[in-house]
Amino acid sequence: MADKLHPIIKLAGRDFADGKLDRREFLRIATLLGIATPVAFGMAGLPMPAMAQGAPKKGGIVRLGSRVQDLKSPHTYSWVESANAARQTLDYLTYTGIDNVTRPNLVAKWEPSPDLKTWTLTLRRDVTWRKDNRKLTADDVVWNIKRVLDPKTGSSVVGLLKGFILDEYETGEKDDKGVAKKSTRLWDANAVQKVDDFTIRLNGKAANLGIPEALFHYPLMIMDPAENGEFKVGSNGTGAFDMVELDVGKRARFAARKSGHWGGGAHIDTFEIIDLGDDAAAQVAALASKQVDMIYQGAVTTYDTVQKMPNVQINSIDTAYTAVARVHSLKPFDDKRVRQALRHATDPDAVLKLAYRGLGKPGEHHHVSSVHPEYANVGYMKQDIAKAKALLAEAGYPNGIDTEIIARPQPDWELLAVQAMVEQWKEAGIRARINVMPSAQYWNVWTKVPFGFTTWAHRPLGTMVHSLAYRTGGAWNESNWSNAEFDKLITEAEGYLDVEKRRAVMAKLERIMLDEGPIVVPLWRSVFNYSDKKIKGYKIHPTIYIEAKDMWVDA
Repeated sequence: MADKLHPIIKLAGRDFADGKLDRREFLRIATLLGIATPVAFGMAGLPMPAMAQGAPKKGGIVRLGSRVQDLKSPHTYSWVESANAARQTLDYLTYTGIDNVTRPNLVAKWEPSPDLKTWTLTLRRDVTWRKDNRKLTADDVVWNIKRVLDPKTGSSVVGLLKGFILDEYETGEKDDKGVAKKSTRLWDANAVQKVDDFTIRLNGKAANLGIPEALFHYPLMIMDPAENGEFKVGSNGTGAFDMVELDVGKRARFAARKSGHWGGGAHIDTFEIIDLGDDAAAQVAALASKQVDMIYQGAVTTYDTVQKMPNVQINSIDTAYTAVARVHSLKPFDDKRVRQALRHATDPDAVLKLAYRGLGKPGEHHHVSSVHPEYANVGYMKQDIAKAKALLAEAGYPNGIDTEIIARPQPDWELLAVQAMVEQWKEAGIRARINVMPSAQYWNVWTKVPFGFTTWAHRPLGTMVHSLAYRTGGAWNESNWSNAEFDKLITEAEGYLDVEKRRAVMAKLERIMLDEGPIVVPLWRSVFNYSDKKIKGYKIHPTIYIEAKDMWVDA
């Protein structure tokens, strides 16, 4: 077996034996490089995780309290809630579990080249589409991957994989300021290659350690090409459920596929998502009255109440979930000293306690959490009001600045965090008026508001966050921030499986963010939700993904 191992696994094995690499990171590297999960756990000396909740029972219904959104375009989703609906019908090529280990899903295995530039994906041969029972083939997968990488689609996958497989070019057009417009395209005609009916090869221009994890990015669902990227009631899929009802803002209902599902199908008969709105008290009332069996995400204002409910369990996990106060480079924030002043005027410890009951860790004003394997402790801008005032004066604002920050009223902690920061900023002369915008309205304009507070979900790698949120030209680069050196370093970091090499590059990225970046990061939060104790087979995912097929009801 040793002769067949990827050379990086051999190196990781030596580092593991020498105590330079911990078990979890070795496990992650081994599985990413194609070692089957049970074998990788054995190599790391770890037991396979188990639910240990008894034998699953068949039948019944699970009702989730969550927003029911427009689900028409999965490849452009920017809400986890949307993905939690569509993922019941549509599958992913891979799956990253609650333990941060990525496993095969629609693919049976993957094989990276020694230089990590080429990834060969081998599909399972037992996957069929629900409607016509035809097999999932490489043609289906190639169509999906090319579609999400087409800038005309508008998918965030472009930002995630830009350094790996895309080139940027000038379109020949100019914007209203006379600046040349740019777009992206596959760097090579053979970048996404069909090898045979069940094999796809991704031929990148640069090394990328996280392709299996990127394939689980939540908009990268595998859709039937015949439906041209549109998802609706009755849509085809390879998943365990068929969407049989969708009433946006009210209800979505999914019926279990009766037979032919490659994963063995669902335990329950029906999965429903019921829109309870954003009011946390109303959500808990629905859980108490058994209108729903689970709440997608808990609220700090209801935590104490739910702790006293005998039939309800609180599920929680430490994550890289956060929200960032981010600015566009418009006056006065076009001067990096003003952006630095915002960070120096913020006390993350106080915001964490005031807004989130201390359930998490204080932010460090760069978008890499200590739960990320490549996190580097470079220190951060602690609250220093005098320094903030001095920076504003140097930037030409000796009397401070007046501005407006847009925030959402729900979830409750976000507005509490903004209110806490606004009070802190006042001391430095940063006078910010809070514009509370309904969530639905905010998400229609979230990349356009000059100064906003935006929630960001957990990702297993810090490099993924940087690619999505800060790489030049990315669909989710909400601050429109652009730094050529930052872009170059992201691509470099993506090429290192060696966590120490990646951490060294990440330290540079973090320092650039502290010096020039457009964000204030007040906290990293533990996420939690609520479920009736009769629901089994469920453990909370750090990105709060809901896989209804794994649940069963112990009535």
